[in-house]
Amino acid sequence: MAKEEQLSAQQLAEIDRQLGIIRRGVVEIVPEEALRDKLADFVRTGKPLKVKLGLDPSAPDIHVGHTVVLHKLRQFQLLGHEVQLIIGDFTGRIGDPTGKSETRKQLTEEDVKRNAETYQKQIFKILDPSKTTVYYNSEWLGPMNFADVVGLAAKLTVARMLERDDFTKRYQSGQPISIHEFFYPLMQGYDSVALESDIELGGTDQKFNLLMGRTLQKEYGKSTQIAVMLPLLEGLDGVNKMSKSLGNYIGIDEEPNEIYGKAMSVPDELMAKYYELATDIGDEELSRLKRGLADGTVHPRDAKMRLAATFVRMYHGEQAAAAAQQHFVTVFQQRALPDEIDEIDLPGGELEGGRIRIVKLLTTLGLQASGSEAKRSVQQGAVKINEIKIDDPNADIEPRSGDVVQVGKRKFARIRLA
Repeated sequence: MAKEEQLSAQQLAEIDRQLGIIRRGVVEIVPEEALRDKLADFVRTGKPLKVKLGLDPSAPDIHVGHTVVLHKLRQFQLLGHEVQLIIGDFTGRIGDPTGKSETRKQLTEEDVKRNAETYQKQIFKILDPSKTTVYYNSEWLGPMNFADVVGLAAKLTVARMLERDDFTKRYQSGQPISIHEFFYPLMQGYDSVALESDIELGGTDQKFNLLMGRTLQKEYGKSTQIAVMLPLLEGLDGVNKMSKSLGNYIGIDEEPNEIYGKAMSVPDELMAKYYELATDIGDEELSRLKRGLADGTVHPRDAKMRLAATFVRMYHGEQAAAAAQQHFVTVFQQRALPDEIDEIDLPGGELEGGRIRIVKLLTTLGLQASGSEAKRSVQQGAVKINEIKIDDPNADIEPRSGDVVQVGKRKFARIRLA
């Protein structure tokens, strides 16, 4: 509080304003009083705080769950601060062991580079590039020699590492823990040392890693960062954390109709959380929405349609949002086929005696990514041809030009025999 003694009433009000925005949707700030001190320094000197987020490009696409911390970073930018976006091209080769019950497969340098390029394109749909500096942690981790690594490892004990819940569970159950996995939190923490970060953001599952940055900064004689932890966003199943591997995700780079349709599957009880953590809705508007949902003056369906349109607008623009909403109303509320269905060539070479298995048909048309996914969709009753359900994954189909193939509520293709 001593840092605030010489500040004007207007400056003190600005600190309170910024703290209020930063606290929105946040689970924990460690330590919050130190954050207030850093904000006091900012309003007194005008020097922006350096706000860090580390991302390991372990997969090529970003989903709405990933955007929770990105929206918080955007809020920091609007408050006048600078973002340090660290692409973990070095740490990504190990893979974050958080929440894992076994050693992760190490990515190749090519995998990491390819995924990192895609990440950056998608991230700047949310962040302001002019207030973002992108770093690759191979810049400072790559040149370290073995003596440097030993020196870094000497900063922490094995007992401290085993405080991590996932390491403890694996150790107690006899699951192997590779030595290199201990280096992941050390390397992530050293990123904060190298960049002298003021604040680091992450999900609640990243608490150990975020606090490691504070520990190492202190060991190296640096000013210690503030850890800001945000909740994990449940996926469309309403239970598990949003994950591409679980299929309960909304990808921000997906087609507008796909984003809209998936958002309409968000469980009613999670709508307010999605609005708060994953959209750009203002505080007053969010409060009105929560009250309306609670007292019944806002219908959940209407709120969900607005959420779906918001997601499409944020990642594809106003025009795409309006078109996706019209598509949804036409196809699903009026139970009609869409006016425009993409025609997809079906090469004659894919047919045997003029026929094709349904699973192969779906993958050939690009409606499903794999045979296993196609088989599962058929078994779940999600596949129709000319509005007739196909429920046998071994079904032999005689396709004709003009046939409309549908998977689920959002994927359509009109066959064109080539």
